[in-house]
Amino acid sequence: MLTEKEVRSQKVNKMREMGINPYPAKANMTHSIKDALDNFDAFSSAGTGIILAGRIRGIRLHGKAIFSDIEDESGKLQIFLRQDEVDGNADEWRELNFKRHSDPANAGEESPGARHYPRDSSAPLALQNDAAIISPFQFFKEFFDMGDFIEVHGILFKTKQNANALQVRNFRMLAKALVSIPTDHFGIKDEEERLRKRYLDILANPEVKEMFYKKAKFWQSVREFLMEKGFLEVETPVLENTTGGADAKPFITRHNALDMDVYLRISMGELWQKRLMVAGYEKTFEIGRQFRNEGMDAEHLQDYTQMEFYWAYADYKMGMELVEEMFKYVIGSTFGTLQFKIRGFDVDLGKAWEVYDYRETVKKYTGVDISDANLKEIEKKLKELKIEYDKKGFNITRGIDNLWKYCRKQIGGPGFLINEPIAVSPLAKKDENNPRVVQRYHIIIAGSELANGYSELNDPKDQSERFAEQSRLREAGDEEAQMFDGEFVEALEYGMPPTTGLGFSERVFAFFMDKPMRDCQMFPLMKPR
Repeated sequence: MLTEKEVRSQKVNKMREMGINPYPAKANMTHSIKDALDNFDAFSSAGTGIILAGRIRGIRLHGKAIFSDIEDESGKLQIFLRQDEVDGNADEWRELNFKRHSDPANAGEESPGARHYPRDSSAPLALQNDAAIISPFQFFKEFFDMGDFIEVHGILFKTKQNANALQVRNFRMLAKALVSIPTDHFGIKDEEERLRKRYLDILANPEVKEMFYKKAKFWQSVREFLMEKGFLEVETPVLENTTGGADAKPFITRHNALDMDVYLRISMGELWQKRLMVAGYEKTFEIGRQFRNEGMDAEHLQDYTQMEFYWAYADYKMGMELVEEMFKYVIGSTFGTLQFKIRGFDVDLGKAWEVYDYRETVKKYTGVDISDANLKEIEKKLKELKIEYDKKGFNITRGIDNLWKYCRKQIGGPGFLINEPIAVSPLAKKDENNPRVVQRYHIIIAGSELANGYSELNDPKDQSERFAEQSRLREAGDEEAQMFDGEFVEALEYGMPPTTGLGFSERVFAFFMDKPMRDCQMFPLMKPR
């Protein structure tokens, strides 16, 4: 017994033998389905002929009539083929479908000629085998299946059930599907298969398709907000000699032309955008892909989209004000609300945001005062709280960070975490009143850290010393410690104005969708079978 793919492949071969191209280069559509429905009354009353194109999502045979549903990106519409109607236009159907002597590589690329359509009958038809005797109605029954793409010509009308429909006068195959697609009802149940074949997941689940429209709106809103505030969108290198701007393990690749290893960026051009502040730009941002060769969980992936902006002559407090305004605009524009129920927290972005002190928050939830705790005390508390941590390259900086991550899960927000210790933030400016902490903030909502910003370090001597300390940590086994970037320090020596910056990733979108980050990527990286 033949498989479905084999049966459909035979139909493709048969169509080619008949002189019909099952995969023409273009469609002759005049309207989208949404356009047709929006103008239904006007088109139907005037008897206006239109041409639609879409994927067949259902076929119902009723004797001498065929009902079918077609779908394009804009919507779905029922089409109706009456045998006497389509067979009465057999000559026009053959002209539309069969190959022409003048262009044997294409089929039906020119529009046919009913009174409502462009007509070009100058080229003779090349009918082969039984192509001249098969009727259009019979052809549809024998050759069209669920999932095929079709071009239909006809007039809009109301069915007896008062449904909108298109009475088909002519049609042709646009692309023959060799396997059937999952239905809306059954979809794809296997989680790995759903992500591996995302195109089928989107076809079968309208809510998944809608999610990616929202994600596009999310980044569009970010751009709108920043450009309205006078920020310039820039592009910075993805491949770097020295990677920096974040504590993360980079991917390494080979640059054959230059015969050297390079790193894929782990931040959205932080050190490059700061060079642009040196160059005289005052407001820049970048949205792009960045890469971190580290753990994978619901909130972290190895490659993802990130945004960072930099704003000269502003400090972190001004940045906090701007970011709160931006979040309200972007989330409101994307989701149509500022109120969410996420991970057991009631989140209201519209209220006044709170401010949390780093040291006091860690002390409140763990009892550890990080200002005078030693490594042994911190490690003891981690074990007591059953907090997992990486023992390779473990140091007091990593210990404090692990304690904080435990505390973060208890905070509902929305709010800003401030006064972070200088040890865990090597690129931020020291606080003028307390040099043990930096002018940095994190956005905390429902136990998650969603964004990170600070007053940027612009003292070249201070920056060089902090890079040196990071280098020592790296040599001691901390793979996430930052590399010494001498060229960046040299740029700072020419003078960089006071600057604040902020970064956040597509994790923000996934967070408000209340889904794992991987579920919100169109095509997440999957391990080969």
